[in-house]
Amino acid sequence: MHDGPVRLGVVGCGGFGLFALQHFTQVPGVVLVGMAGTHRPASLAAAARFGVENVDDSGDLLRRPDVDVVYIATPPFLHFDQAMAALAAGKHVIVEKPLALTVAQADELVAEARRRDRLLVANLMQRYNPLFGAVHRLVETRVLGEFLHGSFENYASDENLPHAHWFWDRAKSGGIFVEHGVHFFDLFAGWFGPGCVEAAQVGVRPGTTIEEHVHATVRYGDAALVNFYHGFHQAGRMDRQELRLVFERGDVTLFDWVPTRTRVHALVDERQTRELCDLFPGARLDVAASYGGTDRACRGRGKPIDAYQVIDLSCGDGTAKSPLYGRLLRAMMQDQVSWIRDRDHRRVVTEVNGRESLARACEADALAHVLRVAP
Repeated sequence: MHDGPVRLGVVGCGGFGLFALQHFTQVPGVVLVGMAGTHRPASLAAAARFGVENVDDSGDLLRRPDVDVVYIATPPFLHFDQAMAALAAGKHVIVEKPLALTVAQADELVAEARRRDRLLVANLMQRYNPLFGAVHRLVETRVLGEFLHGSFENYASDENLPHAHWFWDRAKSGGIFVEHGVHFFDLFAGWFGPGCVEAAQVGVRPGTTIEEHVHATVRYGDAALVNFYHGFHQAGRMDRQELRLVFERGDVTLFDWVPTRTRVHALVDERQTRELCDLFPGARLDVAASYGGTDRACRGRGKPIDAYQVIDLSCGDGTAKSPLYGRLLRAMMQDQVSWIRDRDHRRVVTEVNGRESLARACEADALAHVLRVAP
């Protein structure tokens, strides 16, 4: 048991690190006590914001006895060494995604954390989104029948990613699948279990060496295929994302990379209408078509369907991305703090999620590059 405040130290504090810290420190009992910055101007701004000392050497932070948890918010190529050093110093570790650059590195970190009985978790905060839970219950209850196909299309901005940015350097970022795709491999694993990468491709911006978009197809279970596309080539004001799940009797679409709104389009009977409204409380229900008498009978996939109506169910307005992001960060930190205080607490996200999402990302990345260089 851990009594008293949970004292937090941060390694690396750019723009996102500061954003995350402002939410982590709102969790009751969490106190920021120090930081070691790798991006000097942003780190000094964060130190001024919180009134704590910023040091250049992360080793100085790790040697402090008053630091319980280290939050690592540096580029991916630094995650393994910094997380291992923090674990060796006896600290709990929260690391920005990905957990590491390779599965072998992730396995070393997991083994060390378990040997020392320390927290190790990648910040896969998407699982704390209420919409994640609603979709998970929809999958489990099979209100819309079997899951058949899925897709995630990520048309992301590169407006703040100049040519020299570490994001484009595969040795530092791991590539788009590893640096960014882990979030969405983890989301689908949470809904459907482990997947197997069936195909993958990478595309290079003409006239450059920049790998600006990737695509992968992952099989979940025996039949369902999911397509993942990530492209970093849009102006910031055109940044947009769409995630779609197709079932036997309808589809569910989630919008934005941290989903803030959803739409269900479905062919349902009375009971299924009620169950969907229960799964998405407060959603707006629009009836597109109604059927009666013999018109209710139809078929799909060789199965009889009793069709009462076609509905569109909409919830969320898509306008509050940053506040939602903040709530997810606070929920993630609260979950991990509860485990630090009580090992019997069952966490939503564990070290396994960071390892498994990285494994899918590395599989996709490796296959994409094998295919790219094949004759």
